[in-house]
This record gives sequence, C-alpha cells and structure tokens, in this order.
Amino acid sequence: MIRVEQVNNKKQLQQFIDFPHSLYRDDPNYVPELFIAQRDLLTPGKHPFHEHSEMTMYLAYDGEVLKGRIAAILNNNHNSFNKANDGFFGFFDSVDDEAVSQALFSKAAEWLRTKGVDTIIGPVNPSTNETCGLLTEGFNEPPVAMMTYNKPYYSKLIEQYGFGKKVDLLAYDLSTKGVDDRSVKLKDALVRRLALKNIVVRPLNMKDFKNEVAKVHKVYNSAWDKNLGFVPMTESEFKYMAKDMKMVLDPNLCLIAEHEGKAIGFALAIPDLNQILIKIKKGRLFPTGIFKLLLGLKKIDYVRVLALGVMEDYRKLGIEACFYASVIQHAANKNMRGGEASWVLEDNMLMNKGIESMNGRLYKKYRIYEKAL
Repeated sequence: MIRVEQVNNKKQLQQFIDFPHSLYRDDPNYVPELFIAQRDLLTPGKHPFHEHSEMTMYLAYDGEVLKGRIAAILNNNHNSFNKANDGFFGFFDSVDDEAVSQALFSKAAEWLRTKGVDTIIGPVNPSTNETCGLLTEGFNEPPVAMMTYNKPYYSKLIEQYGFGKKVDLLAYDLSTKGVDDRSVKLKDALVRRLALKNIVVRPLNMKDFKNEVAKVHKVYNSAWDKNLGFVPMTESEFKYMAKDMKMVLDPNLCLIAEHEGKAIGFALAIPDLNQILIKIKKGRLFPTGIFKLLLGLKKIDYVRVLALGVMEDYRKLGIEACFYASVIQHAANKNMRGGEASWVLEDNMLMNKGIESMNGRLYKKYRIYEKAL
C-alpha cells in the first residue's frame, strides 16, 4: 500500500532532496543537485519565488521505503501575467511503479484543486525560470548546467496519469570545430553594420555588476514576454539568480547589446558546471566538494548558452548572429570543444533555423506536459 506524506519538517525536506541520489545511484549520467541550493529553493524565506507563489511537497512510501517525490506548485505570477488559472507539478522522481506515480500525481492534483486551478502543467522546478521539462530524447550523456535529467520510463508514468504534450523544448550541440564558421567570419561585418545603427555588442562590465544586472533584467522581461510559458522574473528573483552566477560568470560570455546606451538584448553562456558537480557526492560542498568545484572550473571544456534574446523592435538586424558568433569565438579561443544552446521552443522557427544554419545538432528534447483538472 503506497502512503503519501506532505513534507513538513527538516528531516523530510532532506529526504525529498536526497531521494534522487539513491534512485540514480547506478546511472553514470546522473548529476546531483547542490544540496544547499535545493534546500534554499524549496524553503520559504530563502528563495524569492516564495514571495509570490506557493508550493507543497510530498513523499511516497511503500511501508518505510521511500519510493518517490513530487511538488505541487501554484505560481501566482504565471497566472497573473498569462491571465491563466494553471497549477504545476515539479521535482518529480519515482521508481518505475505506476501505483507510486499515480499516488503522487493524485496528491498534487488534490492540493491544486483546493487552489481552484483548471490545469496541471509540468515538470517545472518550480517555474520556467529555473529547470524545467522532462528529458524524452538524449539519455546517452549527462545533462549540462541547469538542465534536467530523468529515467526514460518517466514519460510512461506521466502519460499513464493522463497527461498530454503541451510543448517540446529543444537542445542543440554546437561544436567549435564543426560549427559553420560563416557567422564567425561575418562577425566583423555584422559589428560594422550594427554600428551604423548606433548598436554595439559588448561584454558585461563586472565592475558595475549591480547596474548591469538591472539593465539585463529589463531586457529579459521584455524580450521573452511572448514566449509560451514565460513568467517575468521579479527584481529579487533576478538579483538572486545573478548573485548565484557571479562567481562563475565569464564577462566575455555574457554579452549586452545597446542602442544609444539603452540595453536592447543580451546573451548569457555559462560554464558547464555539471562536469564538476557529477563528481560531488550527494551534492554536498563540504568538506571536500568545494575544492572539487574551485579546482575544476579551469578544466571545463563546454558551455551552455542559457539565454539569448533581443527586444522585438530590434530583431532580424543581426544581433542574435553576433551574439552566437562572439560566444563561439570566445569558447574556441579558450580551447573549449563547444556548447549547448538550450532550451529553444520547438515553434521558435527563427532561433531554430539560426542554430541549424551554424551546423547546430539537435541532440536532446524535453517535454512540458499538461492535463485538465
């Protein structure tokens, strides 16, 4: 008999965070999340997501043996911005047992119904501004930084509960050797053409980090606002994310496009920290994990293009191509093997065609599911 309990104390929260470590113990592609980061993300008062939204977590047991976990999420900012009445699930992990997954989804749906929502969507952890999507293709290698990973049978468990596809998210591999170098060769011409329109593309100024973050925040909430599932980030959420990333940011991989001094686009590529985190047992930085992290930074040979966007009035001017060319060129100069561009909505034809024109290889797919309640 499967028993589902709500997480309501520190011991259960630790169980919730640590459950994937045992589930994926023999999987060479599994990358543990940092415990301290997950704890803060899931704790009201620690992460700014909880300032505007609600989340409740559940654990599923068979007897005394932990078999699965899930979070039910009410994202008030999503519903307000999108004029929707949606609920979400996230942090879903389960053994390959329909009884366990059904019990977890039923409990999440039950809580969301009490909030009066019409639809359950996921997985999001806990929103599209963090990790989201279920891996459906590309199980043969570890995920890159801030991308999800799961067992192949998860899609079966989710669909057995009645979920259907909402949208697919695409990930492309861009090799510094295999990338069509036309965009790189054209970079100087693009820069000159943009200069004629008083547009410049420059690296992030780390010495003015606070003001730079404020500029980028405005662009982020404008450039992506029409994307499916977009949720604007509050000032505190964006500052929280920026503070988290500051230690590993390479300013030459964080680019800002400006028109007469006004920020109109930005691109962010981050080192693939998962190359280090995969070696940190149970995501604990102490006592030895912190040294692995610090010593491993210089050995990372891959990046993830995490965000790349331009405000609507400035698209199709070549800014996006300039961003990609600059990131590729810098990665090549550092003798990196390449990077992942992710995630891209499957119906974002402009972005998908642009990446494919540089010989980007579609190598992973992720899915967001939905179900009427």
